[in-house]
Amino acid sequence: MCTSHDHDPGEAPQAGAGRRGFLRATALLGATAAAVSALPAVTAEAATPSWRPDPDSRRFTLAVMPDTQYLFDGPSIDKAPVEASLRYLLEHGREENIVFLSHLGDLTQNGAKEEFAAIGEAFRLLDRRGVGYSVLAGNHDVKSSTTDQRGATPYLDTFGPRRFERQRTFGGASPDGYNSFHLFTAGGREWMVLALDWRLSPQGYAWAKEVMAKHPRTPVILTTHELVVEDDSLSSYGQQLWDRLIEDHDQIFLTLNGHYWPAARAIRKNAAGHDVHLHLTNYQNRYFGGAAMIRLYRFDLDRNVIDVETVSPWILGRAKKGLNELERQEMELSGDADRFSVEIDFEERFSGFAPVPARPARPASTMLVPGTMAYWRFENPVDVTAGTVRDLSGRGNDLSLVTVGGGTLGWSADHHPDQPGHGSLEFQGNKPPLKGAYLRTVDGAPLNRATFEDGYTIEAFYRLPADWDPAHNAWSGLVSRTGTGGAAGKTADDPDEPLATLSLSNDREPQWAMRPLNQQGIATNWGQETPLETWWHLAVVNDGSHTTLYVEGCPVVRNPKASAVGITSVGLPWLLGGYEYGGKIDQILHGRLGDVRIVARALPVTSFMNH
Repeated sequence: MCTSHDHDPGEAPQAGAGRRGFLRATALLGATAAAVSALPAVTAEAATPSWRPDPDSRRFTLAVMPDTQYLFDGPSIDKAPVEASLRYLLEHGREENIVFLSHLGDLTQNGAKEEFAAIGEAFRLLDRRGVGYSVLAGNHDVKSSTTDQRGATPYLDTFGPRRFERQRTFGGASPDGYNSFHLFTAGGREWMVLALDWRLSPQGYAWAKEVMAKHPRTPVILTTHELVVEDDSLSSYGQQLWDRLIEDHDQIFLTLNGHYWPAARAIRKNAAGHDVHLHLTNYQNRYFGGAAMIRLYRFDLDRNVIDVETVSPWILGRAKKGLNELERQEMELSGDADRFSVEIDFEERFSGFAPVPARPARPASTMLVPGTMAYWRFENPVDVTAGTVRDLSGRGNDLSLVTVGGGTLGWSADHHPDQPGHGSLEFQGNKPPLKGAYLRTVDGAPLNRATFEDGYTIEAFYRLPADWDPAHNAWSGLVSRTGTGGAAGKTADDPDEPLATLSLSNDREPQWAMRPLNQQGIATNWGQETPLETWWHLAVVNDGSHTTLYVEGCPVVRNPKASAVGITSVGLPWLLGGYEYGGKIDQILHGRLGDVRIVARALPVTSFMNH
């Protein structure tokens, strides 16, 4: 925010910003010497590795620099803080995977040629290394009463389109030169920074809409000088930007602006019903005109979050010389407005304009890896009452229907997004009294006798509904082998437990409990709680000596170290969706079961069905 020589109504809230105090107590860190040593220092002599962001990494950083005007004010020009911030980006670009820098306007105080010459020279640090960045004009960089049709200015002479022509991230500029768009690749996709002038003309609005129309699947970060004025509030011009541009363009998911202080945030729902995060960042009211403070927006596409941090590399670089109390307070800001996280489900958020195509079904033949003993999938409506469910391995391990208490078995098109077959069976088990339906391998199926001395892999996809209740549905089996430990002559632990079961506990923890050939007792692998209404992939892998349980391809923590060879058998059937105790059906699954595969060897994670 700014005290302008060219006052206009959009600047009125400046006085209001002052009432919160020049240095708000809630924003002061009071950093200790330990904090100084924990953060990397910046020196002019430091080596700067080449700037080459990783375009495929799902973690990347967007750097943001707000108003630097007080550092470039007539006779009191000091470009050292800006240069320190730019060197920080160069020095830490690789470890942070910094993909781009956005300046939010008010580069200078008076828009004078000499001021622009100084900050233009500072930014040559990035030009020389080919770093992608954008700037835009704030109300102190140009005559504030004008729009982007104002014509020639020192700003345009210094930061016009010609400066960016050689940047690989530069997408183009509006004919007037005051608006630009920039494209970078991160997380394996294209992103846009749309850098807009302090005041858009009708031509400027039309240009911005045209740019987005030509990149209809590209997420957009809109940067401008004025938009948010304080928490949950937009300025009058910011409201105009929302009404005329942002609200109807679902691609815009994040906006960044300076001009006002203190830092603030707002969230608005656009016409598509999606959240747009609008952030105000500006520190010119703080020590040394903000000391070229930078925001680091750390995107993590796997965690669906943007972690935001605010630091002053210039003050960090002075730490070894000894900092006064004010500098210690200002080198890193930790208030809620300066250090926070934004949760965004990126896939869902971008689904309206860039939907991720559903993974197509894969032929059953491609799942028949060497050693496949049985493979069942339910991609079409199956009337199991009319016969059996065929084992697609061709080994004759077909399934027949068993009903209890008049229960039924349904079919659903619902499936795990990475499941080979597109469909699932819907089990409706419940007790007491026990009711439902399940599947069992037919008498004489080869699987009934198999003992898997050389290892095995058992995989299953499942999903539990919202009404799953541990009082009625716990300890149901996804895949289990009938026959008791007692019947096999293994009486350690509970002799009435089945010989093998991949079940779900009362806390929805997957459990593989079985009797190996080389043990009297039960060997158990435990997974963590799996939430309801979510598809999960389980894999139990035994390499001939040890067994590991995987959830979504990740090994669980409670995998026993003891040797476990094979699976004990008394020649009885396997069950899908059923669990026996004492040789009798005791529980039936309440949920959906997708593809199930049993292989007579250990498979690597890369060969699991969800790969």
